[in-house]
Amino acid sequence: MLENLTDRLQGVLKNLRGQARLTEENISDAMREVRMALLEADVALPVVKDFIAQVKTRAQGKEVLLSLTPGQAVIQVVHDELTALMGKANVGLNLAAVPPAIILMAGLQGSGKTTTSAKLAKLLKEQKKKVLLASADVYRPAAIEQLKTLAKQLNVDCFDSNASQKPVDIASQAIDFAKRGYYDVVIFDTAGRLGIDEAMMAEIKALHTLLNPIETLFVVDAMQGQDAVNTAKAFGDTLPLTGIILTKLDGDSRGGAALSVRHITGKPIKFVGVSEKVDGLEPFHPERMASRVLGMGDVLSLIEQAHKNVDMAEAQKLADKVKSGAKFDLDDFKAQMSQMRKMGGMGALMDKMPAQMAGMAGKMNPDDADKAVRRIEGIINSMTPLERRKPEVIKATRKKRIADGSGVQVQEVNRLLKQFEETQKMMKMFSKGGMAKMMRGMGNMMGGKMPGMR
Repeated sequence: MLENLTDRLQGVLKNLRGQARLTEENISDAMREVRMALLEADVALPVVKDFIAQVKTRAQGKEVLLSLTPGQAVIQVVHDELTALMGKANVGLNLAAVPPAIILMAGLQGSGKTTTSAKLAKLLKEQKKKVLLASADVYRPAAIEQLKTLAKQLNVDCFDSNASQKPVDIASQAIDFAKRGYYDVVIFDTAGRLGIDEAMMAEIKALHTLLNPIETLFVVDAMQGQDAVNTAKAFGDTLPLTGIILTKLDGDSRGGAALSVRHITGKPIKFVGVSEKVDGLEPFHPERMASRVLGMGDVLSLIEQAHKNVDMAEAQKLADKVKSGAKFDLDDFKAQMSQMRKMGGMGALMDKMPAQMAGMAGKMNPDDADKAVRRIEGIINSMTPLERRKPEVIKATRKKRIADGSGVQVQEVNRLLKQFEETQKMMKMFSKGGMAKMMRGMGNMMGGKMPGMR
């Protein structure tokens, strides 16, 4: 996500950072490059114009020009203005209503509305809310069944509607059911169309009037680029939107919608979809996104993700084992890989790391890295308990058997064992308190290749 924009902006800002003093000329040159980078990322032209004007005005002010490090000061200005562009701070859901609080989901077909409704239900369930999902999408084949299936996976209740009913009838019955069942929140999924049309707008307006939702969220596909912004504006003119959810930010999109939609619609981005998994919905933090765009990473989100997904008891168990000087084995190594996958895989981790740290791993494709992690797990699973505890017993014949069992070449088993040895050395340093040595070792290891990577 936004990888090209990040690379371009880093180049521009690195050049500014190297300037002994800033002048109107080199600031103008830098802003020209920033403008081109934003336009290439599909950021809306009015947004680019306003952003550049704001940055330029602040960058040429005394506060920056008289700074001891003017290049760094400009980077802070760019960060501040990017944050302001996307909304300054996270705006959470407003559920301050007599239960059930109703959330109406709107958007075009294919934007990920149904999946996002389920993801939102999961988030609210984790907050100890009693949630009911309901669907009035009577047009798309199997849309209602899709929501019921997702609800079952999440162990969340779903109102039993069907495609022969009228959307307004489903709405009134679902609310009556929710009141009798003492639900805290109802998430109401509506029908989408391939494009904006009068019939669609009339239907969703009628539903909005009947439901009187506390939140009306517009779900929009970030991969649509500027079209996403135009669609959001059209819906905003029809409905009193309270917020926006951007989906598919993990895709190959240029990502300009993330920087444009708040400015154009005036509505806050409340959540972003970061994967297709049911836990792939995150609260949107403008300041963190600005840091990621500028290659500074998003360490706070990384920490939150770790607390949410990592088995802390297992992590503590490993830490105690290493501290005691006990031997780090292949079962421990596999457990670490498993923990990383729980945090969203290599792609999710790399996306939130500062650019310099992520660069230690080279320009690896996150998808390739995730496949390599799965391959490592497959190789270890093909070993016997003795081999996992004592990798030194794995000689030529055993390597051949392990390779055949996991469907890889013997060379990949060798690569895994070499990588494991490096990790084992790091753990040994850690047990002796050699943190500085361990960090150097980590840099060397990440610079190498994982099994299955070319």
